[in-house]
Amino acid sequence: MQNTRTERDATAFGQLLKEHESLTRLPKPGDTVKGTVIAVGRNEVRVDLDGLAIGIVRGLELEPGTDLHVGDEVEANVIEQENEHGELELSLRGAGRRRSWDRLKELFTSGEIVTGKVLEANKGGLMIRVENTTAFLPVSQLSPDNYPRVAGGEKQKILEKLRPLVGQDMKVKVIDANEEEDKLIVSEKAVWETQQESVISKYKTGDVVEGDVTAVTDFGAFVKFDEGLEGLVHISEIAWQRIEHPQDILKVGDHVRAEIINIEGSKIFLSMKKLVPDPWKGVKDRYKIGQKVSGKVLKINPFGLFVELDQDIHGLAHISELSSKPVRDVNEFARVGDEFEFAIVSIDPENHRLGLSLRRAKGDAEGEKK
Repeated sequence: MQNTRTERDATAFGQLLKEHESLTRLPKPGDTVKGTVIAVGRNEVRVDLDGLAIGIVRGLELEPGTDLHVGDEVEANVIEQENEHGELELSLRGAGRRRSWDRLKELFTSGEIVTGKVLEANKGGLMIRVENTTAFLPVSQLSPDNYPRVAGGEKQKILEKLRPLVGQDMKVKVIDANEEEDKLIVSEKAVWETQQESVISKYKTGDVVEGDVTAVTDFGAFVKFDEGLEGLVHISEIAWQRIEHPQDILKVGDHVRAEIINIEGSKIFLSMKKLVPDPWKGVKDRYKIGQKVSGKVLKINPFGLFVELDQDIHGLAHISELSSKPVRDVNEFARVGDEFEFAIVSIDPENHRLGLSLRRAKGDAEGEKK
């Protein structure tokens, strides 16, 4: 019985000794330690490691951009067990990076909104500081308020519009966090979409809205309405007739009415022409196949001429219908603004198409055979 008790006491003492050794053992190079900042100098920081030792972080081992104060809890890597002053040499660089990426991955998973500072602008987007890590915010991920609407997507003009954002704070969401590839992508548009969900939910396809034109591009016009919502009127939805450029009809500041024709997430698509009667519905009352009409050339394409018959109805004279002889270059045959007499050869109200023939109007032999 006595022997058994002695063995138990010896085992307990041995376990206590091991625990004491583990508590008093100084961390080795490569270990990760936690501590409290007790002093902050110009280019160094001292850290108390739970009373076990004092560590120092200095020079290049300070994490760039880190703003530490006395009392802050930090995590560091041991790079030297004892320096000339008997202190542990620590590095915040590796540990700070690990902590930052752990946090960034949490943000990616949760979709939490964070604030970052814009560091610089380039032709593709913005470099922004998030959780002490530099992230890329592509132009396509900017909110409508900051998106640079540049005709033709000219890179230099995009850059000029992005530069004023440098130095500003911006709310973003992490949309891609790949530590292995050191790739961090953030989005301001995702934040805007979240904030606008409740507003967008009030609308449905077919609703009519009123707003002001905020931008005119070569592919359409943007119209802002309600609480900062913005919709796109594509060039094909501005008017029933064919137009060369949206700016021929619209300019920034114009107040317009439009119908919502589609909602895709935060993207709203509008139509102005749907609120105006379709002139093509009565086209057969005004024009007949075989009728000769006067028309003005609006545009020249390699395959033919686009011709204005009246303000609403435009037609196409295909290259094969210009002459009984082969036409190699349409530009040598006609110029924009020229007026000719054409014969109507086809009418398709449903698809808004009307075919014209110049050679048949002239009574060419080939045309008369047909």
